[in-house]
Amino acid sequence: MKCTSLSDMRSKSQKSEVRSQKLKRKIFILIFLSLLIALCPDFCYAEIIDRVVAFVDDRAITMSELENNYKDTVKLMPGIKKEEVLNTAINRILLLREARKLRIEAPTKDAIIQEYIELKLKAIIKITEEDLKEFYEKNRNEFGNVEFDDVRDKIENYLIEKEVNRRLEKHIEELRSRAYIKIQLEK
Repeated sequence: MKCTSLSDMRSKSQKSEVRSQKLKRKIFILIFLSLLIALCPDFCYAEIIDRVVAFVDDRAITMSELENNYKDTVKLMPGIKKEEVLNTAINRILLLREARKLRIEAPTKDAIIQEYIELKLKAIIKITEEDLKEFYEKNRNEFGNVEFDDVRDKIENYLIEKEVNRRLEKHIEELRSRAYIKIQLEK
């Protein structure tokens, strides 16, 4: 037969009481959470409000941004695809980043990009008089009876824009190659 002292009995009684209090606390928390969930069902359900469709270095492009850009672009170009709009957004981010490095400021992002293109690409393009005359002669049928001097400025503008577009495409490829770009657009 085992003999236990009064202090051992009190210790066991206190331990039992502590366990009982812990159990009551757990039951209370469980009931409280159950009531909270029952009375506030929105608390239990989460929904994705927006998701990231692309990363450009540390900048995220969200689905809502893409959708807004797409809606605006479709009005001007009905056959355009979301992927094209997304790639344009990526290119804009890269060009704006480069423009900020040059501390270009303007009232709108479009104006900043335009100023950047003017400074970085267009300013260094030189079209020679020979290039102008050569283009005129190759496309003489297009001009009809119009003399070279009358269309010289239009030809020059056309050739400059053509060269700007070529250089811009190359410049964007270079910027893309140096950037971390991850596209997560589901088709």
